[in-house]
Amino acid sequence: MINLLSLYALPFIIVLILTIGIVKKVPVYEEFTEGAKDGFKVAVSIIPYLVAIIVGISMFRASGAMDSIAAFLAPLLNKFSVPVDSIPIMITRSLSGSATLGLFTEIAHKFGPDAYVTKLCAIIVGSSETTFYVLSVYFGSIGIKKFRYALIVGLLADFIGIIGAILVAQKFFL
Repeated sequence: MINLLSLYALPFIIVLILTIGIVKKVPVYEEFTEGAKDGFKVAVSIIPYLVAIIVGISMFRASGAMDSIAAFLAPLLNKFSVPVDSIPIMITRSLSGSATLGLFTEIAHKFGPDAYVTKLCAIIVGSSETTFYVLSVYFGSIGIKKFRYALIVGLLADFIGIIGAILVAQKFFL
């Protein structure tokens, strides 16, 4: 039943929107193209922010800083039964969703889906956000250049999400 519902949900929503537009005599196609133009303008305006994020992440990984941070944190995290292999996920999650998913894929292939480290990393990915990406895209699209407090709150939320993920993983999988 759920599969059938999910199969027809999107077409139903599209037909519903078109029907309401026709009933209210809204020029649906013209409104759609205007929205697409606005979306393109927003996409062009956020390109510098996205390039900065991509370059920063690439430099961070290529410099070996991630490995250094992982080596530094390993003794502390071992005391709390947190696998060292999960450290790169913790570091990159706030920076880039695609980099994190790439790392997660490597971990899942290396250890398998039933390994504690894979389950922990899956919970971390689901309980934190790509803070820098979100700030760059959303704040950049509306022209906000000073987002210091939002960054602090976002990183704090990510940290709390990681701590919560560790506690949940320990409770259910250790």
